[in-house]
Amino acid sequence: MSRYASFASLVAITATMMATPAFANDAPAADRDGGSPTKAAKPESLHTRQSSEIVVTAPFQRDRLDILSGVSVVQGAELTQALRPTIGETLARTPGVSATSFGPNASRPVLRGLQGERVRILTDGIGSIDVSNTSVDHAVVVNPLLADRIEVLRGPSTLMFGSSAIGGVVNVIDKRIPRVVPDEAIHVDMIGTYGSAANERSGAGAVDVPLGDKFVVHADGSYLKTGNLRIGNYVLSRRARATALANAGTETPEQLDEGIDFAENARLRGKLPNSQSKTWTAGVGAALITDTGNLGVSYSHYDSLYGVPDRYSIRPGEEQEGPRLSLAQDRVDLRAEVETGGGLLKSIRARAGYATYRHFELEENGDVGTAFYNKGLEGRVELVQSDRGAWKGASGVQYFSRDFNVVGDEAFLPRNSTEQFGIFTLQQLDYGKLKFEGGARFEHTSLIAKPLPDQPQFFQGQRKFDAFSGSLGASYAIADGWRLGVNASRTTRAPSAEELFANGPHAGTQAFEIGNPDFKKERAWGVEAILRGKGQGYSLEASAFYNWFSNFIYESLTGDVEDGLPVFQSNQAKARYYGFEVQGSLDLAKLGEMTLTADGLADYVHAQITEAGPAPRIPPLRVAGGLQLSGKNLDVRGEVEWNDGQKRVAAFETPTDSFTLVNAQLNIRPWGNERPLSFALSANNIFDVDARRHASFLKDFAPLAGRDFRITARASF
Repeated sequence: MSRYASFASLVAITATMMATPAFANDAPAADRDGGSPTKAAKPESLHTRQSSEIVVTAPFQRDRLDILSGVSVVQGAELTQALRPTIGETLARTPGVSATSFGPNASRPVLRGLQGERVRILTDGIGSIDVSNTSVDHAVVVNPLLADRIEVLRGPSTLMFGSSAIGGVVNVIDKRIPRVVPDEAIHVDMIGTYGSAANERSGAGAVDVPLGDKFVVHADGSYLKTGNLRIGNYVLSRRARATALANAGTETPEQLDEGIDFAENARLRGKLPNSQSKTWTAGVGAALITDTGNLGVSYSHYDSLYGVPDRYSIRPGEEQEGPRLSLAQDRVDLRAEVETGGGLLKSIRARAGYATYRHFELEENGDVGTAFYNKGLEGRVELVQSDRGAWKGASGVQYFSRDFNVVGDEAFLPRNSTEQFGIFTLQQLDYGKLKFEGGARFEHTSLIAKPLPDQPQFFQGQRKFDAFSGSLGASYAIADGWRLGVNASRTTRAPSAEELFANGPHAGTQAFEIGNPDFKKERAWGVEAILRGKGQGYSLEASAFYNWFSNFIYESLTGDVEDGLPVFQSNQAKARYYGFEVQGSLDLAKLGEMTLTADGLADYVHAQITEAGPAPRIPPLRVAGGLQLSGKNLDVRGEVEWNDGQKRVAAFETPTDSFTLVNAQLNIRPWGNERPLSFALSANNIFDVDARRHASFLKDFAPLAGRDFRITARASF
């Protein structure tokens, strides 16, 4: 605990020292060209929404056209329509993104077929400091209801956030630490949603109050409650039902004592049992903001109780449980920035977060079966260079620490700690038509397993890793508004504590999980080509990628059963991941003051593990398209999304069938954009199809939502 307190104090003292000279001098800093002075880059007011063409997940803002990898920005009406209780489902329609879909309450993004440790989920640049990376049944402690915008980023910039961002970064940007002093006596943001499939009722509100012209205080809260999810057909997949019916009558005495009936399991339909949830959050923040700097802090509490869908027994000897998770997190965040006025540095930025987290996996009778405890700290300081002609860049340091413990009869991990220190840099050369970008990162990681004396099954000891990663790319403007780019990367990742030390039953995933303490560093070479273009009434973005892994860590079914649970063993091998993403839009016609637009996307990942076959849980080919009629007060949209069946499966993994979702949306702005009040209505999965994501561990036991009518109201005043 002492190292958390000492580091937090150091960051706070450093940030205060950084900010002091800026707050003492309100003179605006010179702009990048040495011309007239400008204010620090920030929205002009709380009613001004930043363009979706600008990406802010980096020390310096950049136009999407200049980024050397696939990137997505979700905000405004698109975010309002996409909002779901989890960050995974909120982003599931984004190009290159699928979701783990471990029921409706625990769904993490899957980027280009990579998930878990290879995807970083950030809150305003700092990790979510939860245990969602530990297992797919653990919810991400990020509330999409409070998001102002979400950015999904890959490529050189991800090296700033850790080697575990090899798959990409999802950065959820909110207003909990204010960035702007309101130009009104009080500013209020409100949102409310109802969804029919889960009887979902949610609402969130935030208040910002200026105290003078440089200080602002903030408060927010949210509440979400859902029932069991309505589904389009059977709970079990077609293949799982066939297995259950074939084994009907062969239940073991232990299974019969627990009331397990294979035939009854096969008949379940209409509702997904044990998928209800209740979540509430509360937070406060304050910030001191001037023309040349800002210093802000916040406190937040997250509390959730949710069910984890059963992995139903369909064979003799398999256990069947319906656990619920009771989760709570308390978190403190700090953000500081000062513009130095030029010279060597343009600005210095600091960001830190500390959180205590716990969740209980509850038995069906309400008793605590297994308890998870986590204390985590992450901090970073970035030094943004002054622009030197074509050259701009930033460098910094990052520190991460975690103390993690699992207590209970089904503890699959020993008590362990992780400490990581990183140094990174991101540099750009801009010659107009020709641009270069490079990044590098060195990272030292120390992991210690500290099992109790009565836990002889666990490894005891320490593993240390030094990892270096780098990336280099270039882009060329082939025409006005069109740019072609390519980047190459070499990434090294230290194994996580879960991959090294796991060895036991995990009730939440209904799996017996086994790691390997002798794992080596995971290494990967990657190359990506990207084409972006836009013009009057059209846009196009296409990217293709290829990654060569050595010592790739993957988890696969062995076919064995331990403690009544299927065994998942972690292994290392060479692997190849390649694929593409493409999205575009085209204005078809002007109908009075309204515009008819067609848009579409497609994405695909092919993953092969050398000498082992296809990688597990890889999303299949997806193609989607829509027609939208847009005007000042009204948007009307219809869309179709087709997901191919996945037949390329790992050993003991089941395939999934193809499915097609048809959706309709309506956005209403009664007073246009002049007064920020909007309503979003949608009908999703209109034909009530049975849809299952192949990236999900529970694809055979937990389908996606059936027909779902949703209405969301958002106001800002």
